[in-house]
Amino acid sequence: MSMEISQAAAAWFRRELGLANGDYIRLFPRYSSGGGLHPGFSLGIATEAPGRPANRVEQEGIVFYMEEQDLWYMDGYSLSIVYSEVEDDIEYKYKALTATETLRE
Repeated sequence: MSMEISQAAAAWFRRELGLANGDYIRLFPRYSSGGGLHPGFSLGIATEAPGRPANRVEQEGIVFYMEEQDLWYMDGYSLSIVYSEVEDDIEYKYKALTATETLRE
């Protein structure tokens, strides 16, 4: 599973959550009436330090990560978090990985 966070999305997190350099954003699956990749689940966020990070990306001084036990949510997909200027919000974009990309992970 690969993860990308745009500079503008990281700036949004910084502004909205009052984050500073070195702060953490944990991405995790949570129960939801909506849905992302899996019915009944969506991607949640928390501002907490990692315990057992399996995937991490730093952007604009903020560390974004997923814990080992949460990787099932992204199995076979990559994630891009981008900023929508029109909505003044972030968007999660999921892309199905090809068989070759999946083997490399």
